[in-house]
Amino acid sequence: MTPDQYCEDRLDSGSSAYYSLRFVAPGKRRAIVPLLALCRELAEIADSHGEVVIAQRKLDWWRDEIDACFAGRPSHPVTRALQPALQHYNLPAEYFHEIVDGVSMDLHRQRYANFSELALYCQRVAGVVHLMLAEIFGYRRRQTLKYAETLGTALRLTRMIRDLRRDLDHDRLYLPLDELRAHAIHPDAVSADAEKLRALLTVQAARAREYFERAFACLPEEDRYAQRGGLILAAIHQALLTEIEAEGYPVMRQRLQLTPLRKLWIAWNTNRRERKHQRRIGK
Repeated sequence: MTPDQYCEDRLDSGSSAYYSLRFVAPGKRRAIVPLLALCRELAEIADSHGEVVIAQRKLDWWRDEIDACFAGRPSHPVTRALQPALQHYNLPAEYFHEIVDGVSMDLHRQRYANFSELALYCQRVAGVVHLMLAEIFGYRRRQTLKYAETLGTALRLTRMIRDLRRDLDHDRLYLPLDELRAHAIHPDAVSADAEKLRALLTVQAARAREYFERAFACLPEEDRYAQRGGLILAAIHQALLTEIEAEGYPVMRQRLQLTPLRKLWIAWNTNRRERKHQRRIGK
């Protein structure tokens, strides 16, 4: 198995990223898939139920492997597949280490006092990833990087709502403690009062939507088509958020997901819309 094939196998065929990448040029896709594969390798360390000390050692190994990768001495299939991307795109080693820092937070910090603390986590595990994706997608104006960074947080906030129960099963709570107190919810009994939880999740959903709008406001017209991969991810996640809201936030009972067909339709429709927009502005 080649390094590229290994990374392809790590890409979930039902994920939003999978449908987004269907509309990305093959050359850029080959750079993106190893990046996403690395994120999955790291996330699985955090999600394992093993000893924290062992998980931290695995993360430390990845820190060393990232350094080896940038030194031209990769040993893992993912870092070997990343080599061409590092040569063609501006993907600083600091970005990769920041992602590892974010995953390390999952090992050592299960609660966040306020949204400012949670925003740092989102920046590390999602904002930085989308900065790198923006570099690969390409842009003309640096303002697009602010769009990408903000979009990463919006996507992560949406997934936090969807995955509330799963995260609690891993003893991780991504609801700010001060906001839990404001809604009279004990952090160890989040699901005790469905009405209070629904009110709190409404606040979280509004914040996610605000971040989506802030991201879109930063995206220059001339960069929209190049960044359509991220816009597809945004459209899928916004549709998911609407679904969760419409169902009354039943996230403690079930993990709501869009069907593969609906994700494909959203991806196709978003790609078509951005292609038309590109033709209209003539760039």
